[in-house]
Amino acid sequence: MAKPSIRLKSCAAALAAFAITLAFPAAAASDARPKSAQTSRTPYVTQAPIVMLKDLDSGAILFSRGAEKRFAPASMAKVMTAYVVLDLIKKGELARDRQFTVSEATWKKWNSSTGGSTMFLSPNEKVSVDDLLKGLITVSGNDAAAVLAVGIDGSEGAFVKRMNEVASKIGMASSRFGTPSGWPDGGVTQVSAADLVTLADRLIRDHPGGYARYFSIPKLQHGKSPEGKPIIQPNRNPILGRFEGADGLKTGHTAEAGYCFLGSAKRNGRRLVMVVAGMGSEKARREEAERLMEWGFASGNAPAITQTAPKTGPAATRR
Repeated sequence: MAKPSIRLKSCAAALAAFAITLAFPAAAASDARPKSAQTSRTPYVTQAPIVMLKDLDSGAILFSRGAEKRFAPASMAKVMTAYVVLDLIKKGELARDRQFTVSEATWKKWNSSTGGSTMFLSPNEKVSVDDLLKGLITVSGNDAAAVLAVGIDGSEGAFVKRMNEVASKIGMASSRFGTPSGWPDGGVTQVSAADLVTLADRLIRDHPGGYARYFSIPKLQHGKSPEGKPIIQPNRNPILGRFEGADGLKTGHTAEAGYCFLGSAKRNGRRLVMVVAGMGSEKARREEAERLMEWGFASGNAPAITQTAPKTGPAATRR
C-alpha cells in the first residue's frame, strides 16, 4: 500500500500541471492549430480603376477591380495581332522567314510623322515575318502591325476580321478589335482586363516558344536616322529588366484608358499575369505594376480580393 506522503506528492504534481494549462491556454491551442491558419494575406490597396492579377498555374484570381469594364486598349491590341500571327506559324500556314514588302500606302499611313510608335520601316522595304514580330512587340510598331495585316490577308480590315474570329474562339467574349495596331478608331476597339488576361494566358500556353522569342527582347535595332545612324529603341515594357522574372507583354496608352499595361512575370516556377489601366503617367503605371506583382508573389494563392472601382475621369492623354 502506498504511503500517504507519496500520494500527496502525486496529487501536488497533477495540480501543478493543471495550473500551467489554465495559465497558458493560448499557447496550447496555437501549437495544435495548423500553421496555414496562422497566416493571412496583406490587403492590396490601389486607386487604379482597372486592376487584375491572376496566377496562371493555379488559375486563382488574386486581385480584381473593374476587370469586366470595357475600355480602349491602345497598343495592348498588338498582343492579339501577335497571337494570330503565331497561330498561323504554328499551323504551318505562315513561315517566319517569309518576307512582306512595305507598300507606299502603308508607309504613308504609319510612318513616324503620325506621332505613333514605329519600327521605322521604309517604303518598298522587304521585311521578314520574324523581324516584323520583333518590331510589333519590342517597340510597339504600328507600321509592323499594318505590314503583317496587309501581307497576311491583303488588307487591315480583312486581318481584323480574323482577329475577332480568333478572339471569340479563345474566349474573349467582351472584346472587339477594329485595327491590328490598337490606334484610336472611334471606340470600335474595346477590351476588358479579364479578356486581356485570357489572351495572355492563351498566348503563353499555346505559343511558349513564340512568347520566349519575342516578348523579352531588351531593345531593337532597325532603320536609320536621317544622318544615316542605326536606330536603336528600348523595349516599351516598363518592368522588363527592373522586376525579377518579368518577361512580357505590352503597354498601351489612350485618352480613354490612360496609361495601361498587360504584364507577366515568372518566379520559382510560378507565373502571374496582370493588367493595370487608367494610370495618369508612365511612372504611375510602372510603380503600380511593380507593386502589384511584388504583392502577388508574396501573397500566395489566397481567395480573390475584389474591389469596387472609383468613379474617375479619363486621363487626358493619347496613344
